[in-house]
Amino acid sequence: MPDYLFVALRVIAGLGGIILVITTLSAAIRSFVLPRNEVVRLNVWVFSGIRVFFDFAAKSANSYERRDKIMAHYAPIALVALPVVWEALVGAGYTCVYWALGEGSWQQCYELSSSSLTTLGNADAHHLLVRVLTYSEAALGLLLLTLLLSYLPTIYQAFSRREATVASLELRAGTPPTPACLLNWLNHDGSVQNDDHQWAAWEQWFVEIEESHTSLPILSFFRSPQPGRSWVTAGGLILDTAALLFAAVDGPQPRQAQITFKAGCLALNRVYRFFNTKAGVEPTSLTPESEIPDPGRHDFDEACQVLADKGVKICADGDAAWQQYRELRSRYAVAQQFLSRLLMAPGYDAAV
Repeated sequence: MPDYLFVALRVIAGLGGIILVITTLSAAIRSFVLPRNEVVRLNVWVFSGIRVFFDFAAKSANSYERRDKIMAHYAPIALVALPVVWEALVGAGYTCVYWALGEGSWQQCYELSSSSLTTLGNADAHHLLVRVLTYSEAALGLLLLTLLLSYLPTIYQAFSRREATVASLELRAGTPPTPACLLNWLNHDGSVQNDDHQWAAWEQWFVEIEESHTSLPILSFFRSPQPGRSWVTAGGLILDTAALLFAAVDGPQPRQAQITFKAGCLALNRVYRFFNTKAGVEPTSLTPESEIPDPGRHDFDEACQVLADKGVKICADGDAAWQQYRELRSRYAVAQQFLSRLLMAPGYDAAV
């Protein structure tokens, strides 16, 4: 090979290595330090690659409990795999840089890079510049690992807060949970419109979901400790309850419940758009009616009858109430169904 081509190859390898290191460091910072919901392509490739194996294993399971047990390992394994991939890419980048600087063969450069990445640098390098690079590589290796370790408590704190609300809904909405049962619980003092405190707590829960599940998207895939629970199902239950209250119950609509409903629709739709890159608009009136999951008129009428039996005053015009319920549900139903399928939530196709 002519000398000028060999020199050009070393220059290309060195620049490529530098770009690879910078890209990987940028991905790590944007993943855990940047406080906004930005899609990090490198992380998407890692998560998608791991998800292929879990999807294959889940499809071979013969029961939901078995699928849930398999998918429960997906998020933790994918999260732990991130720093492994980051460090492997940083090591590959520095290997290219060392080779470009003439530190020996590819194997020798790889050994130098691996040694520097897992220790405090290499003082035996031939040149001062290479020694500086080995120390910088050692610092980056520690930094990448520290980023994940420092944010694990944040992730699990958000997970615990989320699951506390999910578990409390099961106590209030029955097993299996239904909007009618939850409304009956809210009607404990004879007026279903009075429990602003509970609606305010659910509003705060939706606000936290929107912030945490887009800035730390892997959190969406952490499954509930119990197989029959899911944050997506719980969010849909709260919104279904609000929609049933607004459409079917005769009386004033609580202001706090309206705010909670808006917060819930925003949260589910924004998480939905984050994961579904093709969704560029709110799935409300612009969503074709055929694509909106229909809860079923029979189930709606049955829910109204359950409320009436408990003394809740129901609107006289059942058809108008049904149409209003469908319109309200169309504001979040597409997002809920998409997320339920993505996360393999229990009973995602259940109606009211």
